[in-house]
Amino acid sequence: MPELVFFSGTMDCGKSTLALQIEHNRSTRGLQGMIFTRDDRAGEGKLSSRLGLVTDAVEAAEGFDFYAYLVTHLSKGGRCDYVIADEAQFLAPDQIDQLARVVDDLDLDVFAFGITTDFRSKLFPGSQRLVELADRVEVLQVEALCWCGARATHNARTVGGAMVVEGAQVVVGDVNAGDEVGYEVLCRRHHRRRMTAATAHAAALSPDVLPVEVSDRPTVRR
Repeated sequence: MPELVFFSGTMDCGKSTLALQIEHNRSTRGLQGMIFTRDDRAGEGKLSSRLGLVTDAVEAAEGFDFYAYLVTHLSKGGRCDYVIADEAQFLAPDQIDQLARVVDDLDLDVFAFGITTDFRSKLFPGSQRLVELADRVEVLQVEALCWCGARATHNARTVGGAMVVEGAQVVVGDVNAGDEVGYEVLCRRHHRRRMTAATAHAAALSPDVLPVEVSDRPTVRR
């Protein structure tokens, strides 16, 4: 049976890379997919990975209707065997409903990829609706790491390396953005403390790094 699958995770965990891999695997088997994205770092109408991979996509802007677009495409003799929707966190809840309808009424698999929570640790509306409707939610197993070495679970917005907690929910930026708006993945502890790599001077030894396990064996002096 066709499914709506939501692949979720923090930044840097390989969501877009997996989307491109799914597209490659299916296209090499003779299947034809439709790729959609929203506000990709590579620009309008692109799906890109931080590994440097990029492909063309349909830009799903505000007000875009996935179901109507695909019905029109199919009614004109076009082919579509599956759908990929990247940056799904930026989609409106009603657009997620449209993707669910694509699965149920058009019998197409839909693979959605996105970040679950924003820089304030609040659910994106699109991601929330995906969690509510998806047949499966898959948390990606490629773990992004906080500067301290712990598993990164939160996305932080930074300006000049310092974490900020106010502003619009959607501001397009990237990692290593210098003095401009950027993003960094952090563990929960350092997100709560608003400690980024820059503010913690992570290049130097820090008392905030992960603790080292100390052996219980007594030290033998010679």
